[in-house]
Amino acid sequence: MYKYREMTEADNEAVAALVRDNLKQFGLDIPGTVYFDDGLDRLSDFYGNHERRYFVVEDEDGKVIGGIGFARFGPMKDTAELQKLYLADSAKGSGLGYKLIELIEDKMREAGYKQSYLETHNNLQAAIHIYEKSGYKEIERPKEVGHSTMNRFFLKAL
Repeated sequence: MYKYREMTEADNEAVAALVRDNLKQFGLDIPGTVYFDDGLDRLSDFYGNHERRYFVVEDEDGKVIGGIGFARFGPMKDTAELQKLYLADSAKGSGLGYKLIELIEDKMREAGYKQSYLETHNNLQAAIHIYEKSGYKEIERPKEVGHSTMNRFFLKAL
């Protein structure tokens, strides 16, 4: 049984470790990814308002095993960027990624967004598969892209 909740300051260390572990597994522990973002160790400072939120999922022991967030994507009208969908290895293949996407899309709609945008990388084939099965369509690279290493871009109407 999983428990979903909004991220708190106490989750910063666990979420940062989850993100870095996943990026390292896929050879993306390199400059130009969130791996080296200054704010990764203090994500709760960034999220936690109407335009930006982050949710974690806990296992039955209360351990953070995944997370997903969104923030306003300014270059596109009424668009939120799906951010930092990561799962612990123990949670992969369980369908939890799809549940987290559903959760965050609901939260985006509640915040008034009409579209969900995301950036990913060729190395993350399992994630790309989940995004496509969840209705995301690949688009051209927007000129405003922040993480220069990301090379796949998707959009979905909410």
